[in-house]
Amino acid sequence: MPLPDHAFAAPEVASPAPAAPLAALRAFIERHPRLMVLTGAGVSTGCGIPDYRDASGAWKRSPPVRHQAFMASPATRQRYWARSLIGFRAIQQARPGPAHRALAALEARGRVTALVTQNVDGLHQRAGSRRVIDLHGRAEIVRCMGCGAQRMRHDLHAELAGANPHWLSLEAKVGPDGDADLDGLDFSTFRGPACPRCGDGIWKPDVVFFGDSVPRARVAAAFAALEAADALLVVGSSLMVQSGYRFARQAARAGQPIACINRGRTRADDLYALKVDAPVDATLTDLLAPG
Repeated sequence: MPLPDHAFAAPEVASPAPAAPLAALRAFIERHPRLMVLTGAGVSTGCGIPDYRDASGAWKRSPPVRHQAFMASPATRQRYWARSLIGFRAIQQARPGPAHRALAALEARGRVTALVTQNVDGLHQRAGSRRVIDLHGRAEIVRCMGCGAQRMRHDLHAELAGANPHWLSLEAKVGPDGDADLDGLDFSTFRGPACPRCGDGIWKPDVVFFGDSVPRARVAAAFAALEAADALLVVGSSLMVQSGYRFARQAARAGQPIACINRGRTRADDLYALKVDAPVDATLTDLLAPG
């Protein structure tokens, strides 16, 4: 269980960093062989899936749709599904990158006891990781918010394509989480999905939207995994969102050391025993190289 705020313990003080940050990272893993890994969008950007934030942690684009707006507004849902019909191709076509494969290899070597990801693309599992907790869900599944029915998203997109064929010729810049920049268009004629089982239920991707809460059981499983680990390794995340940042806070409270591989500023920079400000793909690939 998470400890109260007053239970903060100072993070492990790193000894002077070796000349090569990679050597420091290898030493960190040798000292703490049972890692919980927490990943974010930076793990998948090299696979063609953009992230939301820049190196300073600021938004690169407008924040994504909020749960409350999606559920309350038919117009918001029309806009969401029209943009998704175009933009979700980036996730469908993405393949695991070097960082995904390296983390799967670390797990196979017994170094990763759990991998908690804030991403919804499923690339960790496709790379071979088995001990994955999808904190924010999986984007390839959709759920009816009325009756609970589930279906694969590619099936729903095929239905949307059949009902809205003229949208398929549109091209747009792809955004994070299968979004696309189609602002300025009239979405009022876009025919959204209907649930054939209950008739009027709202289909929603089985992911945690902004403004929604991560299921308690999933959070509890992630905290239990952190408690069982020797240390926390943050990879490709600015931790600007509380749902990920809380695990760094909890590790610091418990006196568990934290290492981070990420370009630019993160919300937890003052908590790390080691920060490697470098590309995650190259860093993790080099980490596993002999020598």
